[in-house]
Amino acid sequence: MNEVRCRPIGVLLGTLAAMETRLEVALEPVGLSLAKFNALSQLVKAGEALPLSTLAERCACVRSNITQLVDRLEGDALVVRNHDPRDRRSVRAELTEAGRARHAAGLKIMDDEEQTLLSALNPQQREELLSNLWTLKSAL
Repeated sequence: MNEVRCRPIGVLLGTLAAMETRLEVALEPVGLSLAKFNALSQLVKAGEALPLSTLAERCACVRSNITQLVDRLEGDALVVRNHDPRDRRSVRAELTEAGRARHAAGLKIMDDEEQTLLSALNPQQREELLSNLWTLKSAL
């Protein structure tokens, strides 16, 4: 009899894909995707407008993707583009008040989803999971 063995990387990737889908669905009611939420989070964290190249780096994506993402955020009135006063060739993304409010709504959803997900684990398992994830991340 052939036993099918699950490879740890397959379980991890499958879990991450399921989590991503769940979070995308959870964010839909407030008009956000994970990509939009991440970009807004980076702008909130920075506390100031960011050059698109910096935003792309912090979102771990290429410049052309961040341009399209900022196009969508701008279309939703969540960010505005402006020229960098120190370098007129550079374009920066700046949060609007609507962007701050939408980010806050998305953050509440993300916090709720995290609590729901982690409720399947006891406190020791949560600590071990976080420790193991940090170990894996540092190995990359």
